[in-house]
Amino acid sequence: MPEIGSERARQDLNLRPLAPEASALSAELRAREPQGSVPSVLIAVISDTHLPRGGRALPESCLERLRAADVILHAGDLAAVSVLRELEAIGPPVLAIHGNADSAELKTLLPATRMVDADGARIAMTHNGGPADGRLARMRTRFPEADAVIFGHSHIPLHETGADGFQIFNPGSATDRRRQPRHTMGIARAAGGRVAFELIDLD
Repeated sequence: MPEIGSERARQDLNLRPLAPEASALSAELRAREPQGSVPSVLIAVISDTHLPRGGRALPESCLERLRAADVILHAGDLAAVSVLRELEAIGPPVLAIHGNADSAELKTLLPATRMVDADGARIAMTHNGGPADGRLARMRTRFPEADAVIFGHSHIPLHETGADGFQIFNPGSATDRRRQPRHTMGIARAAGGRVAFELIDLD
């Protein structure tokens, strides 16, 4: 795999079909850690940006967190390939899936699901988590090898953890909050096979 920091690599990461990025991504991100520090991966999580649309844009408070991250995960409904390329230009590698509102070109370019390894934590990505009732158990059954599942579609921020530690996480939307009180995104920190999520209010 090409070096993740390169322009070609950022595009290659979003080509299908995809094997899990797992070891290559995790090794590259660990290599960024200063010697003597505790290895960790800082992940920015966004979904349902639906751009371009009118005067909407990612807020600066979101962009700051995207720039600071080791990797950006987008859970679908970017809308256009130009948005993917703009995200890739921010700097960190972008791992994305397509959603129901994405262009035909994006649906060809991006997978519907993917598995990401962040320092040993296995994070599955899918766009539509389905009905709220039974969602945690349903995602656990659908992705039995995952420690967590990131999804979008509803624009409703959510973080839920099962008795066994399995997590599901919806970052909401940074650009289209719909009926939610605030625009939101997510931050996750992964280290030693564990991942912790945090919902971030952007307003």
